[in-house]
Amino acid sequence: MSSGSTKYKALNRAVGKAVHRYDMLQDGDRIVVGISGGADSLTMMWMLAERLQRIPIKFKLFPVHIDPGFAGGFSEALQTYSAEAGFSLRVEHTDYGILGHSAINRENPCFLCARLRRKRLFEIAAELECNKLALGHNKDDVIETLFLNICFAGEIGTMVPSQTMFKGRFTIIRPLAHADEEIIRAFAREQHFPEFVNPCPSASNSKRREIKTMLKQLYRNNPKIKGNIFRSMSRVKTAYLLK
Repeated sequence: MSSGSTKYKALNRAVGKAVHRYDMLQDGDRIVVGISGGADSLTMMWMLAERLQRIPIKFKLFPVHIDPGFAGGFSEALQTYSAEAGFSLRVEHTDYGILGHSAINRENPCFLCARLRRKRLFEIAAELECNKLALGHNKDDVIETLFLNICFAGEIGTMVPSQTMFKGRFTIIRPLAHADEEIIRAFAREQHFPEFVNPCPSASNSKRREIKTMLKQLYRNNPKIKGNIFRSMSRVKTAYLLK
């Protein structure tokens, strides 16, 4: 593992901030790590494994990939890469993506597929007697989810860095919640992480991509906007919201 670059240092600061602020890691944790095959999840796995080597607490990582079932998938290549990188990846073959794009679910295929994949990850976590599920969502994902909920669900809310579920049985943690997507992509290139082509038919035409495009235009106009949006989510003046 190479940990001397400026990209690593920036990323490590962001991960450390999230981990400490939300008390994400405790001694004895058993953590299912959701591996999608993208730069975010591979970076998260790398950072957690690297952190495990140098901090005084001990925890166990159980990387899992949920294959949504599309033709042309990359689960075998991802599993091979994982073995070469030194971790054993469990692959679950499903039809969730196909079901999400079927006639019974025309409106929002991404929502159903994501919900089913999350449900299966919780089931695996229970089977492995894990208490936490780590997901690779980054700062940009958190901001985009806020706008997705505003624009398409008519509510104000987003994904949070640490969230207890099922009366305390599981906790979802997002170690990259304070990390910019741009830094993660640069770090992934620096580490020569493989790039897998997502076979999902909605990958390039989703509501999230619409929001991402809109936000990128805002950021180009004023580089302070991104940080201001992110900070605003922890500075909510509820007295000035409609009731």
